[in-house]
Amino acid sequence: MTFFLPFSERNLILTGYIGPDLSRIGRELASLLKMSYFGIDAGIADRAGMFINEIRANFGENRLKSLEADIVSEALLRRQAVIYASGRTLSTSDYLARFLETGEVFCLTVNLDAMLHRLHVNMGAQYHNPHDRALALAELNSEWGIRKKAGIREIKIRPDMPREDIIAHVAGLWRDLAVLSR
Repeated sequence: MTFFLPFSERNLILTGYIGPDLSRIGRELASLLKMSYFGIDAGIADRAGMFINEIRANFGENRLKSLEADIVSEALLRRQAVIYASGRTLSTSDYLARFLETGEVFCLTVNLDAMLHRLHVNMGAQYHNPHDRALALAELNSEWGIRKKAGIREIKIRPDMPREDIIAHVAGLWRDLAVLSR
């Protein structure tokens, strides 16, 4: 873990799949905890001036990985930040170990039925396209798989839990860690 960094300098790294709101939850959590916010995928999209799926389609996986490496390097330099990183990103190379050196990784999850339902609702009509659904399920699989890796703190969220309650719950866990680290 991050024993050499004082708790006041550690990052809270969010990952997992509870629906499309995780980046919003990250921003609101950062505001509540008076920390900065940084989203890896948003950073990649901002740097390239296009969405990740467009980068992949237009320039290929190698260009996407190159941008991701640059953005992850920048994120690792941050302190006192809430950082949203997808399970796909954390599963790449040694990124998870490197993020664990800078803070705590919280993986927010809901049960599988709720995840599949949210995926269906989020995709809308695209869910019925076998190719699009297969891509979305592969992404979901990487998000789901990260939760059992060493160093990850899995936080199970009730499917009906309002966003404000999720934020309060995660903030409370973060504050509990601050007390324990003293």
